[in-house]
Amino acid sequence: MSSQSDTISMRTIALGTLVVLLAMGVRATFGLFMQPMGLAQGWGREVFSMAFALQNLVWGVACIFMGILADRYGSGRTIALGAVLYMLGMIGTRFATDETTLYLTAGVLVGLGQAGTTFPVILPVVARSVPPAYRSTAMGIASAGGSMGQFAVVPTGQMLISGLDWTGALWVLSLFVACGAPLAYFLRGRPQVHGGPQQSLASAVKQAVRHPSFHFLFWSYFVCGFHTAFITLHLPAYVTDGGLTAGQGATAIALIGLFNVLGSFYAGKLGGKYSKKRLLAVVYGMRAFGILLLLWMPLSPWVLYAFAAWMGLFWLGTVPLTQGLIGQIYGLRYAATLSGIVFLGHQLGSFIGVWLGGYAYAKTGNYDLVWWLGVALAIMAALLCLPVREQPVAQPVPA
Repeated sequence: MSSQSDTISMRTIALGTLVVLLAMGVRATFGLFMQPMGLAQGWGREVFSMAFALQNLVWGVACIFMGILADRYGSGRTIALGAVLYMLGMIGTRFATDETTLYLTAGVLVGLGQAGTTFPVILPVVARSVPPAYRSTAMGIASAGGSMGQFAVVPTGQMLISGLDWTGALWVLSLFVACGAPLAYFLRGRPQVHGGPQQSLASAVKQAVRHPSFHFLFWSYFVCGFHTAFITLHLPAYVTDGGLTAGQGATAIALIGLFNVLGSFYAGKLGGKYSKKRLLAVVYGMRAFGILLLLWMPLSPWVLYAFAAWMGLFWLGTVPLTQGLIGQIYGLRYAATLSGIVFLGHQLGSFIGVWLGGYAYAKTGNYDLVWWLGVALAIMAALLCLPVREQPVAQPVPA
């Protein structure tokens, strides 16, 4: 590559990582608001769980349409739209006084915003900016941005809640996500279309959904969403139920993010050298082991932090591997759209994880059922990854 191309690639990776950092970092603070907002508004955990579950579901469905927008009209416009919607959702959450308003703001608007500012839109931009040999590593770096956001923004969110109350914290966090709008200018562009007959979007989607590996990736990603959303929202409450402090819960969420900076980077780097499907199977298997350790050992600060560090190593390492497989198998022309469809599986899992967490707690007074289900699903996801065929598929074009 030329020096100018190198500079553009580095800028794209850095700014794409920053957008993901802000979007995912603010998302990771939602569990911190559950108790103060619940006390102020008289809401039980199931109300906030439903709002977060709805957010994840909207995020997943909207990723398909944001992916189509990015593939057809450019990623810059899509990212800017997502940042504005995200900001409006955060501000609206500040003024929510009833359950319906909470669902429309923290649920629908924030979910729409996340769809335009996170992995399915950002990672194809990053992948297109570098040569094929470096794509997996570049996507690992951008994925690590989400984890660094979790590490940096969650403690910041806790300090903001302590210093400005939850209302002031939402104002500040809305400014964080608004930063994605001006940064979108530098992430603009569409997939290049070369001469000759081209495969249509409809043809690409039909080809993917008829390919068994696409379904294996969809449902394994479902498990990833179940784990990450349940833990992000409910771990702080689980910690305080066990006699620890809210600060220790926030520290645990931050540690997951810190250790996944390494996890995501090395998942992407290893994915450029070794079988991505086998690496995915290992990631899910290690998650099952981490949850078992938490269940088997008496809860203490050090057990909590060890669990957070272990889970962090395998937290978002699924993202560069899963999206890397999508680009590797189906090509980059419609990668944002196909990534959005697979990401819907992730968000269906997120919806069920956070909703079931609140429902199980309301019915039983604990989270044991959901933790054990998380172990079983991790084993299932590991097994689903193994039959994935990693070879590129032939891309038919009209005559």
